[in-house]
Amino acid sequence: MRRVLGQQQREEGEIDLTPMLDVVFIMLIFFIVTATFVKEIGLDVNSPDKNQNVKDADKQSIVVQITSRDRIQIRGRDVDVRAVRANIERLHAENPEAPVVVQPHPDSSTDTMIQVMDSARQAGVYNVSIAAS
Repeated sequence: MRRVLGQQQREEGEIDLTPMLDVVFIMLIFFIVTATFVKEIGLDVNSPDKNQNVKDADKQSIVVQITSRDRIQIRGRDVDVRAVRANIERLHAENPEAPVVVQPHPDSSTDTMIQVMDSARQAGVYNVSIAAS
């Protein structure tokens, strides 16, 4: 009788880990499959070479400056965000090979810079780069 009680207590004290391992493997497969479908979105940024002469680049390129208060300036003139595309189209028509160089102030917002870059691409200029001001 003691042997029978001792065997029952040993069997009741053991934990079956098989269902837990099944759940862990299913979760592992789920995370592996979902991780392969995650796609990061980013912007391609072309910065000008440091060896390039900045004054010559300013004459050849369309420079869009963004001030610390998110005001946009093209050729020293304040431009509204909605008019950036039209100005870039006009300047691009004058010089079709001219790239657009965006010079954001370090305190300006990224949103304004992205809006300027989007306006340049909508104007048909795909050679857009960012320069430190």
